[in-house]
Amino acid sequence: ANVATLEDRVVDQRLAALLHKLGRIQPGACCAGAAGAEVAEGRARLESLLQRALPESRIRVVHDARLVLAAAGRDSGIALIAGTGSVAYGRTQDGREAQRGGWGWMIGDEGSAVWMTREAARVVMARAETNLPIGVLGEAMLHATGTDDARAMVRELHSRREPMRWAELASTVFETAARDEGARDIVARGGSALAQLVDGLDVDGPVVLAGGLLLHQPALESAVRDALGRECIRLEHPPVEGAVRL
Repeated sequence: ANVATLEDRVVDQRLAALLHKLGRIQPGACCAGAAGAEVAEGRARLESLLQRALPESRIRVVHDARLVLAAAGRDSGIALIAGTGSVAYGRTQDGREAQRGGWGWMIGDEGSAVWMTREAARVVMARAETNLPIGVLGEAMLHATGTDDARAMVRELHSRREPMRWAELASTVFETAARDEGARDIVARGGSALAQLVDGLDVDGPVVLAGGLLLHQPALESAVRDALGRECIRLEHPPVEGAVRL
């Protein structure tokens, strides 16, 4: 739940459901890494909600990317995340923080799963409007959306109001990349876009690669590593371990 963009009611409901799974506990401390926490208002909202739910706890709210560095056992460096969305977060030895990307799926998130789906749809529509075959990528997108033509595919995509539902379709790009030039180009451009996020940060240290898309799609990881040309390490532990460490 992005605490900077969603209504309090939605965040509260999702937080309550999450805490309910923990059972009857009274933790001494709670650290939450959340999308939107880089916005002061969003961070304050989540701190308030957590304090009401866990009145006996010391509360700390950080940007979700901060957890990646902590989970990797590092106090400084760069976390590059590509999942549903994308962001690069840097932290220096003296605690200075910087961020590139993470604008959200409607404005940015280049190289993310949502972006992959949007770019795939654009390729398919461009082919259809110029009477070219929609190709292997197009057929895969129609099948994944349960539609019969490109226009129907667009209507179906517009009906999907949550970014996670767009992200589900990104696999079509990787599954067809070996047979479709358009899909291959999307992967390459995605890798370059993610590398540019890192290059925009004036932070030394290794790049910790994280996020479901980046860690589970070797073609994208390879494209990122090639574009960066600097030390990259994969996140080997769940990001939540970073919250425990902090």
